[in-house]
Amino acid sequence: MGKQIIAAVDFSKNSVHALEYAILIGNVIRSDVMMVWVDKPESEESLYDNKVIEIRQEAKKRMEAYMKKYKNKLKGGTLIYKLRKGKVYKEIGNMARYHDAYLVVAGAHGVSGYEAFWIGSNANKIVANADCPVITIRENFKIKKTINRVVMPIDNSSATRQKVPFAMEFARYFKSVIYILELQSSSLKAVRAKVSSYTNQVVKYLTEHDVKHVVKSIDADNITTATIQYAQESEADLIIIMTEQEEATQNIWLGPYAQQMVNHSPIPVMSVHPKILETLAK
Repeated sequence: MGKQIIAAVDFSKNSVHALEYAILIGNVIRSDVMMVWVDKPESEESLYDNKVIEIRQEAKKRMEAYMKKYKNKLKGGTLIYKLRKGKVYKEIGNMARYHDAYLVVAGAHGVSGYEAFWIGSNANKIVANADCPVITIRENFKIKKTINRVVMPIDNSSATRQKVPFAMEFARYFKSVIYILELQSSSLKAVRAKVSSYTNQVVKYLTEHDVKHVVKSIDADNITTATIQYAQESEADLIIIMTEQEEATQNIWLGPYAQQMVNHSPIPVMSVHPKILETLAK
């Protein structure tokens, strides 16, 4: 079985945009794409209520329409769909785990002015609950034919380097250039030296693996604003970050940086979870 990408669908324009982005990635990495819609039941609903049956029939009808429209646009694999019932973020995460998904792609929204669909309001929870990396994308982001430039911030957190092997693999598929952004947010020499050391390890790793990269070091009072600004100046197609979620907990909340990035970045954000991965320090 090849790679699997989960596309969270709630029939909003934002989620259709996310689906199209998932298909772009699927064509490059030669993966299947699974559209997943979740029926979020009301507490008083019965499985056999006419309203519930009608909603699910309509969801199936719309999914079949998406299949007809997009199945031939996915050249690298097969397009399929699943209808689930339950909490949105849990069901998306469960499907990703069950199918050992390579990625989840979901629509993101700003802090205001968003349609009342479930993906936007659940974007951060989907990111936090899925074990695999999650890409969140805004409806107004113009999808290109490829992903040329990837911004990868490096900070003073112990997990910051864990995204590098996955970022490198992803960049190779697209022949992307990785823009390493060294974020210096402290005046303490020891902290600054640690960030520089992490950056040097990343540079060495990418050089040894023959991955094209650019390095930029900046002083940042607000690392979210600094990352987004640099990504825009670099005309980046994707930003890859860590969720910074504690490994020992099963809560649904992200670290402040990751949450702000998902909420505010106009550029798609790939969020990677800290776990026991290959590290660059020997």
